[in-house]
Amino acid sequence: MKGGKSKGESKKAETKLAVNKKGAAATKGGKKPAKGKEPKDPNKPKRPPSAFFVFMEDFRKQFKKENPDNKAVSAVGKAAGVKWKSLTDAEKAPYAAKAEKRKAEYEKSMKSYTKKQAEGPAAVEEEEESGKSESEVHDENDDEEESEEEEDDE
Repeated sequence: MKGGKSKGESKKAETKLAVNKKGAAATKGGKKPAKGKEPKDPNKPKRPPSAFFVFMEDFRKQFKKENPDNKAVSAVGKAAGVKWKSLTDAEKAPYAAKAEKRKAEYEKSMKSYTKKQAEGPAAVEEEEESGKSESEVHDENDDEEESEEEEDDE
């Protein structure tokens, strides 16, 4: 037969598929970052929301008041999308302004974050030590002075 598969060939194809499925399932559970990508830094500032997501913050509150029995996230998202599209540019302006303000704050925090990253691990250690309040630092100094005085008395 031309172009047809014999019975033996189809079994081989099925076993190969089964092996591929098992291999894919094994790697799916323990995801590793792709080559060349570093794991995410938890200290890195989060990206600011767009004007739409600033709008969503207010809209969710309003939607929950109007529809307390509706628990579906998709319903909130769809209703917000419809409402956002119906808004004029003038009505969207306050949300865009808030988004721009958050973006400026994000850029400022990213500059300080990248500066800390460039300084290296020594800067991180100093920051951890400076995490103590001044009163804690003074308390430690007082404790050290008291212990030195006690040693002198002996």
